[in-house]
Amino acid sequence: MKANLIVLRAGAALLAFLPAATGFAQDSAAMRPTFSSDYRFVEMTGEELFANVCQGCHMPDASGAVGAGAYPSLIANRNLATSSYAVHLVVNGRRGMPAFGDMMTDGQVAAVVNYLRTHFDNSYTDVVTATEVRGARR
Repeated sequence: MKANLIVLRAGAALLAFLPAATGFAQDSAAMRPTFSSDYRFVEMTGEELFANVCQGCHMPDASGAVGAGAYPSLIANRNLATSSYAVHLVVNGRRGMPAFGDMMTDGQVAAVVNYLRTHFDNSYTDVVTATEVRGARR
């Protein structure tokens, strides 16, 4: 767990340099994930969480990327049709995607999953709740 936190903090520091390296001109302070004292993200909306946590790999337009790893596009992504799949990925990670379950509350996971499922040409309207996320953690 501690090694994962060190890797994630190092990755978060590297994200500060991503806008200049990729040509996406954004305020680097706005892109830096912010942690509370217990290593949880402080962003609360799905849009904030996507901007400060997800877009570093999946790109600001959610188009994905290939380089040091393969980061799938989230645009019109049929895998998001099943909300439980998206919740599972955010909480537990998979392959190159780290698990964010220890760094996000149930409400934050629900918020970012709902944001992804209703943006980027995704139109899945069934809402994920914090209670559902809590159940998925078991």
